[in-house]
Amino acid sequence: MADLKQFKLPDVGEGLTEAEILKWYVQAGDQVTVNQIIVEIETAKAAVELPSPFAGVVNELLFTEGTTVDVGQPIITIDTDPSGASGGTSSAPAAPAAASAPPVEAETEAEPTKPRDDMLPSVPAPAEDEAVEPGLIGGPAPGGRTSVLVGYGPRSVDAKRKPRKSSATPASAVTSAAPAASSVPEPVPAPAEPVASVTVLAKPPVRRLAKDLGVDLRTVAPTGPNGTITREDVQSAQEGAVAAPAAVPAAPAPAVAATGYEFDPVTREYRYPIRSVRRMTAQAMVTSAFTAPHVTEFVTVDVTESMNLVERLRTRKEFEGLRVSPLLLVAKALLVAVRRNPDINATWDEESQEIAVKGYVNLGIAAATPRGLVVPNIKDAHAMALPELCAAINDLTATARDGKTTPGDMAGGTITITNVGVFGVDTGTPILNPGEAAILCFGSVKDMPWVHQGEIAIRKVTTLSLSFDHRLVDGELGSRFLADVAGLLEDPTLGLVWQ
Repeated sequence: MADLKQFKLPDVGEGLTEAEILKWYVQAGDQVTVNQIIVEIETAKAAVELPSPFAGVVNELLFTEGTTVDVGQPIITIDTDPSGASGGTSSAPAAPAAASAPPVEAETEAEPTKPRDDMLPSVPAPAEDEAVEPGLIGGPAPGGRTSVLVGYGPRSVDAKRKPRKSSATPASAVTSAAPAASSVPEPVPAPAEPVASVTVLAKPPVRRLAKDLGVDLRTVAPTGPNGTITREDVQSAQEGAVAAPAAVPAAPAPAVAATGYEFDPVTREYRYPIRSVRRMTAQAMVTSAFTAPHVTEFVTVDVTESMNLVERLRTRKEFEGLRVSPLLLVAKALLVAVRRNPDINATWDEESQEIAVKGYVNLGIAAATPRGLVVPNIKDAHAMALPELCAAINDLTATARDGKTTPGDMAGGTITITNVGVFGVDTGTPILNPGEAAILCFGSVKDMPWVHQGEIAIRKVTTLSLSFDHRLVDGELGSRFLADVAGLLEDPTLGLVWQ
């Protein structure tokens, strides 16, 4: 007898209540082993790959890619004893009852072969995203104590399934119904499944186009990936059904192309779903902006000596194989400035009505990823030598680019750097990463005329800005800290004096 076990979606992120299935690495019938990666999911914190807790043969995938699933729901069924008698759910006992019943009852008996409603997911597959670029303003951690992007505990409200625009059939619900149907005797031919029960996979713009053209999507043969109905399918169905009437007047070509998204010719818009990380980022930034009173200060500084030092470090044996960038010296200058101004590395504890000054620095580096903004941090960055800090920054950037940043990498940050200079931007007014007292913005480095040693010269110049929480950082502390960072970048040898 088959031994079917279900793997339930675990909580992989400190109290999160749901996750989206991004990609299945196995299909029904595949052999799996314990700890083999079977699925990639996305929570509000990060994308995570889940290993199989069982060895055996995949019996069915209970949800399709793109579906949002609540924590604790089964997502896959695995037969841990595939060599036993095949079965899963046997319908043999139903045969005698059906044989002795009138024909109408026999037809009714076949009804359980349809997919169960409680197994049907309700999310269309979202569009895939693209690359990673480090250094956008702010981060995805939630504000206050209600969200959980960087470890602030579980939500304070009951989790609810988000309303979706369409339903998707579980990956194997239809195939698993076939054995049950074959075991029922057929006194009379079973009626065909009504068209109304057919599940349709189509994006919102395609559904709208079908409605405008008067095409019933349930009668359209899909040609898209995974049985998805495309705009061409709808147009072909409409042309085949009605020869005389013309279709909707052709819309003008889009002036702006959004790669990877479906264009709606009626509204002339590209639309895509707000995904979990993006949604949590928005909530975090709104909470931060309206909870902590932000103050931003600016300073323009000659960083010619720092840029010369970067070039020299690139030739040093200690940095062989590492990417040395100006961000490394900015990070080191910030760490030295924190040592001189420790109150900048603090958090406001509303519950205990205390200000907690951290005795360590977990340095956050803001990064823009296809799934939204993330702020992974380097644990105990204050204790690292310069080559070690450089390697940590390189690893952090590479991990974010690959979309492998874990919830643990983003938890516990104490102060953050956002590097908008990589986009050619001079400066900005960054929003605080919730729970932190300050965020430093590093702008682009440009050649500019500058007064140097009493004469006008072309120098490497950048603008730094510092946003801070005015509840616990006053203007004097914020100004001293920003001046120290600027001073170290203008003259790196000060680091030897201030160590």
